[in-house]
Order: sequence, then structure tokens, then C-alpha cells
Amino acid sequence: MKALLNYLNLAIAYVRLNWNAHMEYRGAFVSQLLAMLLNNLMWVAFWGLFFTRFPVLRGWTVQDVVTLWAIAAAGFGLAHAIYGNALQLAKLIAQGQLDVWMLYPRVLLPHLLLGQMNATSWGDLLFGYGVYLGFVHPDMVHFVWFIGLTISVAALFVGFSVLTGSLSFYIGNASALSDQWRMAMLTFSTYPGTLFDGAIKLLLYSFIPAGFVTYLPVEALRSLSWVHAIGSVIGSVTILGIGIGVFYHGLRRYESGNLINMRG
Repeated sequence: MKALLNYLNLAIAYVRLNWNAHMEYRGAFVSQLLAMLLNNLMWVAFWGLFFTRFPVLRGWTVQDVVTLWAIAAAGFGLAHAIYGNALQLAKLIAQGQLDVWMLYPRVLLPHLLLGQMNATSWGDLLFGYGVYLGFVHPDMVHFVWFIGLTISVAALFVGFSVLTGSLSFYIGNASALSDQWRMAMLTFSTYPGTLFDGAIKLLLYSFIPAGFVTYLPVEALRSLSWVHAIGSVIGSVTILGIGIGVFYHGLRRYESGNLINMRG
């Protein structure tokens, strides 16, 4: 418990420092945040127009799709607003920039991931909670479940970013592959899970684990199903564990970039 509280304090300190750093360029930060909000709202508007023509899509209504987008956006936003370096992990490894993080008296991976904040992720986070409260109008029980599932999805996104970024330990600069794999994950995470069957559905619970975002959390919220909620959490913890395992296994192959870095 003491170790957990110490890392919680470390995370809070990093978020505060990263936030203050972004506030030095407030105009750029706000513009990125608003651009992401607008991008997400355009997609929700698309689904709104779609459901005016087809009120039900394989049992899903527009409210379910809005819930899906809210969970996916809030989870992704929460993950990378705090652990922003997860998005840069492949490049950091390929360029030999882990050296400076190894000098700190902390466990390497969480310290490394906390080192940067992704500005646009705050737009995703605000969009997720805003659209869920504004369009779905949940009661308190559903909102508490939504918060819990958002944290679960955030853990999945962190784990997946670590997993894809760690490929640089094995194949050199995997930045492009990592970005494409993560983009595939995000794309499938924004479509109703009922659209996919057979081998594609199996793919969405394994190689591209979007099913833990697109289907299980939404079903959990629709009926307050503990089975679906627990399934979502198990999937998230599994992906997070695999990502951590691959990172530390690959770390044995890491070669220093012999760079001189200063951090204030």
C-alpha cells in the first residue's frame, strides 16, 4: 500500500508538472484540445444521422453507439493524458533514449510513461465524459460504472501502447508499425461489436483487442452486467500484463544511444 501511494504521488506530481509545461504554450494546447473535440463530435454527428435512417443496428441504438464512443474516447484520453510517453515509446527505444530514465531510483516503465503528457488526449477525455453526460443522461449508478469501465479501458490502451512500442526492441525502429497497429485498434474500437462475426470477432479479442472496448463495456452498461464488466477488466489487465512483460523482456536487448540529455 505504501508503494502504491508513493507512485500515486509521483503520478500526481508528473501530471502537475506536465500540465504547467503545456500551459506555457496555452494557445497551442487549447487549439489541439478543441480540434480533437471537433473531430470526435463530427463522428458522433455521423452516427446520429445514420440512426435517423436506421433506428436500430443489430440491436444497438444511437445511445449505445454514443456510449461506445464515450468509453473509447475517455479511456484513450485518460491513458495518454497521464502516460503520454506510451505513444512515443517505439521512437524512444529506437533512438536509445531510455538511458536518462534508467538513472532514476524508480521502476523504469511507469516512470518513463509518466514523463510526458499528450495534449490532444485531454480533448478525448473531456469529449468522452461530456458526450456521455450530455447525450445519454445516466443515473448515478450508470455513471459510477462508466467511470470504472473508463479506467479499465485506459489500462488496456496503456498496455497496448506499451506492447506495440516495445516492438522496437526486436525489429529496430517500429514507430510506423506501432502507429498503424494502434490506429487499427482505435478504428475497430469505434464500431459496434455486433457488426463483426466469425474470425473477425476472434481477431477483436486477440490480435486487435478492440472487443474489450466496443462490446463488453457497452453491454455491461446496458444491463449493469457484472459478467461483461469483469470480462472487460480481465481483458484489460491481460493486455496490460502482456505489454509490461514484452517491454521488460525486450529491455534485455536494449542498446544505449550514448546521448547526453538534461532534464530540469
